[in-house]
Amino acid sequence: MRNRFDRQLEQLNNELINMGSLIEEAIEMAITALMKQDAKKAKEIVDFDEEIDEKEREIESLCLKLLLQQQPVAKDLRQISAALKMITDMERIGDHAADISEMTILMAGTPYIRNIEHLQTMAKEAMVMLVKSIEAYVEKDLAKAEKVIESDDVIDDLFDQIKAELIDAIHQNPENGEQAADLLMVSKYLERIGDHATNIAEWVIFSITGNHPG
Repeated sequence: MRNRFDRQLEQLNNELINMGSLIEEAIEMAITALMKQDAKKAKEIVDFDEEIDEKEREIESLCLKLLLQQQPVAKDLRQISAALKMITDMERIGDHAADISEMTILMAGTPYIRNIEHLQTMAKEAMVMLVKSIEAYVEKDLAKAEKVIESDDVIDDLFDQIKAELIDAIHQNPENGEQAADLLMVSKYLERIGDHATNIAEWVIFSITGNHPG
């Protein structure tokens, strides 16, 4: 009985890795579309979000099956309940990738008022946080989870920097206002992705220690 349960827990880990890969792909595609102002690619990402939602439903179903059909001990309960919390944050990250793509569609056809490389850097940092938080869960690595939480400061600093640059662009030319607001929204979505990755890492810590640091 326990062997079967352990196999299902391993399946849960693999499904979380798969969902993480889907979300990482969504962020990467969203930022590529943003950088290239590719409205067609951005539209594909909005549609791709349904695939992420479906994966969330599959994992939720697996977690509930583990809780109802087996007799998990306290450590198992923490692992399964943490996974249920994590997929909620992961699904929200997928939503934000779609949100960024919708902003890309809005801005397509008009040259950017500022170099947007900082947004690309933010996205890369967010993807690393996401991947590391899921690795920490699978590997039960407390130090890795704590490092993810510390990394959120990097994303927050980049957000502040981008916000200051966009406010400056509006001061220089008020006609920049509309696009500046759109780019600020993109940076806000990336900042929220960092927050969700932090939430995931906090649930990883709970799954390992029984204490939630948030």
